[in-house]
Amino acid sequence: MKIERLMKTLDRLNELGEADRGIERIAYTSEEYLAKQYLMREGTLLGLGTEIDAAGNVIVRLPGADDSLPPVIIGSHLDTIYQGGKYDGLLGVVAGFEIIRSIKEAGTQTQHPIELIGFTCEESSRFNFATLGSKVMMNKVNLATLETLKDRNGISLRDAVKEQGLELDQFPQADQSDRRVKAFYELHIEQGPKLIQENKQIGIVTGIAAPLRLAIHISGKSSHSGTTGMKNRRDALLAAAELALAVEEAGLFEDEHETVATVGVLDITPRAMNVVPGSASIKVDIRSIYVDSRERVLERIKEKAEQIERKRATPISMEVIQNDDPVMMDEELAQAFAATCEEAGVSYMFMASGAGHDAMNTASSWPTTLVFVPSVDGLSHHPDEFTEEEDIEVGVALLEKEVLKQAVICG
Repeated sequence: MKIERLMKTLDRLNELGEADRGIERIAYTSEEYLAKQYLMREGTLLGLGTEIDAAGNVIVRLPGADDSLPPVIIGSHLDTIYQGGKYDGLLGVVAGFEIIRSIKEAGTQTQHPIELIGFTCEESSRFNFATLGSKVMMNKVNLATLETLKDRNGISLRDAVKEQGLELDQFPQADQSDRRVKAFYELHIEQGPKLIQENKQIGIVTGIAAPLRLAIHISGKSSHSGTTGMKNRRDALLAAAELALAVEEAGLFEDEHETVATVGVLDITPRAMNVVPGSASIKVDIRSIYVDSRERVLERIKEKAEQIERKRATPISMEVIQNDDPVMMDEELAQAFAATCEEAGVSYMFMASGAGHDAMNTASSWPTTLVFVPSVDGLSHHPDEFTEEEDIEVGVALLEKEVLKQAVICG
């Protein structure tokens, strides 16, 4: 593995999407398409197999001595958010390409084939639908759902993919959920501060947290702010404020399980300075890899809502609008990666991921592990996200060792 070449590849692909602020290599745009074509071209020059599947995922393949054996796969995503950074997703793709290129150039022959998958549309930025490419590949979404997706400019997913030479009706052809795979690895920046805080070089993810999301409506009574006494008010905003603090408190109770709870949306009506707010709506996101911990947060929020409702005479209704299951990574692969870290004298820690990744979809069908390298200041989804080159080199070198172990070197 040559770190200088890897970094040059990273920089070259980031030129495809340079914006006034950050990187914008948005799903199913010309910038993302050109990134796929770059990988296809470079792979072809190396004599590797290359293709873009029916959903727009790019695949690069190094054959094994016995090409019928299940492959070892490395993957992550090529697309970014609007005003995104240089490392989120792309680092994992470039790492996989460099590992395959290094093995090919060294003339190393493995029993199992090795593949790279550059997933499309991992970010929800364009179509408000995350990990689309890996969901299609793992048969976790149907055409009826995809048919409804539109971006902020009203462009449908169907029309967007047609511009890429793809047909939405053919997406099911990308299904690989029944395929035998020996191991799938995703290398990703942490997108948080834990590795740096704990002075660790590698994070081995045990599970990916899933959201339980609530839509809460609070009914108060609109009234004149100048003529309604403080004791006679049914202020929906203040009830929402109390409940928002209760959400924070409920999350803190579960801190030992790294469960988090967030109020991300607050809307009130009638939104006039001289009117006591008559209604309020908040949306709550609760995440954990432990379902029981997440449920305890929910119960505390419900209890507090009942108290606020009685105290302020503001009826509160609550609806669960999303309730996904956390996804656990393959324990055997995680332990194997830990052993490789110990052999190399590299510090590591087991940890949960609060953010979603393509690995949470592949884990439903393939043995999967997710590996983190540090993010400076824990920053991600931002133009200034940054990971030190030496941390990248450590992570990719370890991944190459582990891939070679799984793919089994001939002789």
